[in-house]
Order: sequence, then C-alpha cells, then structure tokens
Amino acid sequence: MNQDPTQRPVEIDPESQEALAALAETRQRIAEVPANIVVVNHVMGLYELAAIHLSAEPPRLDQAALAIDAVACIVEGLGSRLGEEYKTLQDALGNIRLAFVQIKGVIDNAAPLIN
Repeated sequence: MNQDPTQRPVEIDPESQEALAALAETRQRIAEVPANIVVVNHVMGLYELAAIHLSAEPPRLDQAALAIDAVACIVEGLGSRLGEEYKTLQDALGNIRLAFVQIKGVIDNAAPLIN
C-alpha cells in the first residue's frame, strides 16, 4: 500500500451524508430527463422573472429587459431543438416583449408630467 501519511480520511457527519445522498439522487433524476425539457423549464423561469420585474412598482425595465433578452437568446437560438414547446415559447416571448413595450410606453409618456 502506497498511502500518503499526511492525508487523513475525511469523516462526514450523518447529516452531510444524507445531504450528499439527496444531491446524488437529484442529479440522477435530472440526468434521466431530456435536456430540452430542463431547458424549457429554465426558459419559463426567465419568463417569470421578466414578468416579476415588469409588474414591480415601479417597473424595473432594465432587469426585465435582461430576462427577456435571455429568453430570446434561448428560444431564437435553439428554435425547434426545444421540442414541442417551441411554438408556445415563441408566443410567450412575443407576449412578454409586447408587455414590455406597453409598460415602457406608459412610463415614457408619464415622464414629462413628472419632470
């Protein structure tokens, strides 16, 4: 046996062992799901993030724009590789872009009244 005497075995407490086992199980479950489904779920999370920023008081347009641009990069970049949800994602992207333009228009039109 050629072991390094300076290295000691790492002891992991039972709580950490449980956490590591749960993490391994989660990774295994994710690995069994087709990648396009995981990506679509993330796109919907970004869509929701954009909607949250648009509905804030006051709306956080810069943050919403970033989330919308991220959705667009994925949807337009991957296209039909996203699977059967592609058309739904295209429609969702169009809707959130329209909402952004409408909200920005209201803010821009109200700005002269504020100044």
